[in-house]
Amino acid sequence: MGETSSCTAEDGDGAAGGESAVTVVVAALANLGIAAAKAVAGAVSGSSAMLSEAAHSVADTVTELMLLVSLKSAERPADEDHPLGYGGARYVWALLASVATFVGGGVFAVYDGVHTLTHGHEPGDPLLSYAVLGIAFLLEGYSLRTGLKQARGAAARFDVQIGRYLRHTPDTAVKAVVMEDSAALAGLVLAAGGLLGGQLTGSGVWDGVASLAIGVLLVYVAWVLGRANADLLIGRPLPRPVRERVRAELLADPHVVDVLELTTLLQGPDEALVAAKVNFRDVSTAAEVEQACDRMARRVRERFPAVRRVYLDPTPGPR
Repeated sequence: MGETSSCTAEDGDGAAGGESAVTVVVAALANLGIAAAKAVAGAVSGSSAMLSEAAHSVADTVTELMLLVSLKSAERPADEDHPLGYGGARYVWALLASVATFVGGGVFAVYDGVHTLTHGHEPGDPLLSYAVLGIAFLLEGYSLRTGLKQARGAAARFDVQIGRYLRHTPDTAVKAVVMEDSAALAGLVLAAGGLLGGQLTGSGVWDGVASLAIGVLLVYVAWVLGRANADLLIGRPLPRPVRERVRAELLADPHVVDVLELTTLLQGPDEALVAAKVNFRDVSTAAEVEQACDRMARRVRERFPAVRRVYLDPTPGPR
């Protein structure tokens, strides 16, 4: 091979995340109204579970506001100080959102449940609480339906089951909305069970147990979301099948002998980086290597639209 060169190609058009933003806005508006109604119902009935649910909705609202900030932060284009863009900002804010869920919802609910169990309280009139829970269930159900609709569409584009998509998706905003709304529906059922148990037995123990269960549920959701965002902040590659297809695209070029090293990095839901050390034929000239780099980078980006940056390093193979 003649003169050695390094080849790079970038596509500067990042994803706007408009669909994710709509999903988050719907969830935030639903939770804001629900939080106020739950707080009033909790104060009137004296229900620990209802107050825990109010804290749950407040935490969800704060979480979704942080997710909106994360989506906007990630849209900023690359600049001299951040040459790879701001995609990672999404995961910083999403990680903070999971902390808000843990502290604002989970810890408060656990504390309130323990306090009710140890100090006790007389159950009040649950009628208003039942009405609020019913309305909240409808609103949370609509918000969950919006999140699931987006998740199903994305899963269909990737040709995977929705469960697998939600476990592995780098779009943590949609994952957070689906998990938090699912937890919210489960929390409403638990709160209703606590109210019903107190109404039938006259004991506040049921209410305290429901509040404790809601807190444990929120702590679990916060842990799952926090771990997912931390994993993406540390750096996660494209899925193995996608990496193998990227390698195959590079090897398909007639000037390529082998792909010695392939590194991929997810920088956002629709943004990934590909870097590879490529062994070209010894007889290839510098001009042919440059043309091959341009050709391969274009093919990879066309085949995998999420790949925004391709860096190819011509590297001699082992002798």
